[in-house]
Amino acid sequence: MTWRQATREEIYAYYAEEFPRYVDNLPEFITADGPKQYAVAFRDPHPVRKDDIPDKDFIRRDTWQTDATGERTTAEFSTFEDVIEFIRHPARNDPLERSEFALADPEVLEEPDPRPDAVYYALDHWERPWVLLVDIDAKEIARERAADTVSEDVSDQDDDALLETAGILDAAPAGYPYAFEDVDRAIEFGFEVRDIFEDDFNAEKTLAVYSGQGIHVYLLDTDLAHRYDEQSREVLNDLLLETYEIPIDPVVTADRRRVARLPYSLHADVCSIVQPIESPDFDVRSATPEVIEE
Repeated sequence: MTWRQATREEIYAYYAEEFPRYVDNLPEFITADGPKQYAVAFRDPHPVRKDDIPDKDFIRRDTWQTDATGERTTAEFSTFEDVIEFIRHPARNDPLERSEFALADPEVLEEPDPRPDAVYYALDHWERPWVLLVDIDAKEIARERAADTVSEDVSDQDDDALLETAGILDAAPAGYPYAFEDVDRAIEFGFEVRDIFEDDFNAEKTLAVYSGQGIHVYLLDTDLAHRYDEQSREVLNDLLLETYEIPIDPVVTADRRRVARLPYSLHADVCSIVQPIESPDFDVRSATPEVIEE
């Protein structure tokens, strides 16, 4: 199919009918109360209860209440079904509940219930070390390809102008800041990273996840020496960027506050299921959910 944005109705149908079937396939560290937060992005900003607070198009919600020392006290989500209900109806099931900073009740506003354009979970974790993830995005690959393609006399153009001049905006999927070949190349790079993890780091447990517009590569071994702290992640970034010349986003790897797209969630901008993949030959056009009408 040609990529497009999912409709509100398709987003709801996916999380009501299709997503629950994948929950048992989630990586074992993604549980109701393991990641420190879940987060949801909206296409249209939604009001909060407090009058002078701007409408929100992105919210993070802690999985635990904590005391003054940071110790866990009460879980916000008892089961993963609670997480699913939050995803389906984030305003109605906001863990902040009666707080004035919670999302406003759609019934009171007489506005539609917000729908999740994207669903994320925190890489920082309560039960295991901070999850190590490398992000490779087709947009960055397309920008680099456009810069290599276009002559120097248009080097002062902004990204959209550069992509248009290089013919990328007109290539399938038309209108996106990359072509399918850039997504495919991102996935190829991702499996190169996985090989580096396994060959150079002797990693025993890795995971490659199609992110909708690229790939996320996980190194899931627990390093008892330094548990992949900030310094070791900076070294990893330098290795991948400078030695192997792989166009990763170094901030994602090194920033403990980062969130990642939840596996099996819907990337609503492209109507694709975020999902683990086993081969660089993965066909991104096969990731369309059953509920999406072509």
